[in-house]
Amino acid sequence: MGLPLPSFITDTDRRVIVLALARMVGAVGNSFLIVVLPLYIASEAVDVEALLGTTVGTGALSVTLTEPLLIGVVLSLFGFLNSLSQPFTGRLSDRMGRRKPFILAGIALLGTASGLYVLASNYYALVVLRALQGLGAALTIPATVALVNEYAASANERGGNFGVFNTFRLIGFGFGPVLAGGVVSAGPYDLGVVGIDLVVSGFNAAFVAACAGAYLSFGLVALLVNDAASSAEAAGDDLSVRIRGEGQLLDPVFALGLATIAMGICIALYATLQVQVNARLDQAPVWFGAQFAAVTISNVLLQVPVGRAADRIGRRPFLLAGFALLIPSTLLQGIVLSPAGMMAVRLVQGVAVAFVFAPSLALAGDLAREGESGSTLSILTMGFGFGVALGPLVSGFLVTESFLAPFALGAVLAVVALAAVVTQVEETLDTDGSESDSVGA
Repeated sequence: MGLPLPSFITDTDRRVIVLALARMVGAVGNSFLIVVLPLYIASEAVDVEALLGTTVGTGALSVTLTEPLLIGVVLSLFGFLNSLSQPFTGRLSDRMGRRKPFILAGIALLGTASGLYVLASNYYALVVLRALQGLGAALTIPATVALVNEYAASANERGGNFGVFNTFRLIGFGFGPVLAGGVVSAGPYDLGVVGIDLVVSGFNAAFVAACAGAYLSFGLVALLVNDAASSAEAAGDDLSVRIRGEGQLLDPVFALGLATIAMGICIALYATLQVQVNARLDQAPVWFGAQFAAVTISNVLLQVPVGRAADRIGRRPFLLAGFALLIPSTLLQGIVLSPAGMMAVRLVQGVAVAFVFAPSLALAGDLAREGESGSTLSILTMGFGFGVALGPLVSGFLVTESFLAPFALGAVLAVVALAAVVTQVEETLDTDGSESDSVGA
């Protein structure tokens, strides 16, 4: 007799669970590369010697290429191409009234590029492959969140659907780097034990594992996921991003997208500061890993309960609480002086993010007109991706001024985000759990 499944799984649409599992597997494969690519570039497997010390640009805009900068470009390129392309791919999926082909094409591009890293021996090849993966993610993400939105039978299921989806995605993203480190460090692998005369390096094993994970995700979607009936609804003639609101300065989804950029920056400021954090707190590297993961841990624990509560109570209370918590939890990262204190602050920041994630997607889904889920929700997914890509660059630049500087700027951005939500975003759910009359009009 098997163990009973958690109620949040049994009570959720099977198609959402399959999409969430597929996204989890894909997230494991992609997050592998966050750990593997920096190590790969630093190894002798990739020829970067000719680039090191080269000056790019002229005058005040000149930059000398260093190994950390080359690594940063490769990692950030994915985020920028992914986020900036999403409004276009989301709009195209709305025009076609199809989601599944975009999801499959994106997964195939991600997986194939992961496998081709085995053949990449120079830096330019890595840049091209990472760019292709950014475009693959841009094809997949808007179509996936649009489909999760369209699977909701009513408004009081939307937050729960996004909570379940985000939980699995974050589990994949959180465990990927841990697995990647283990795969690389355990290499090389002698396949002679299974009768194959071949030795595989730890790097190549990680690339193959990422590729296999992507194609497992591809198989799950191909076999078990279909477009929702509402996906085929013809999109309206106007699929442009709405900036101005009706009776207010900004469109609520656009305002929430700007706020999401700020949130992405705030949580990503920490990513590039391992050396500075460890020295400031006099802590072992293992502490930094735990602190970095703390935001994800809080999210995994809270996504489902917050999403379901947002279906009962409403979206706006969680958005306000989340952005309010984001302000001190970001600022305090530049102030605390103990490893345990940093861990606590990062956990609180994770709570803030959890309060925003599912309710913001649910609110955008409430406001999306028929056939426009891809275009509407891509504003939020683009905003978050852009913020996460920008955050490490911001912290790397400002930390030369002072350790507090990047976190102080992040707190200021969080204040602006809270103000935008307070003044520009209204509740979309009536107290009985149904959409307001004005939603989707």
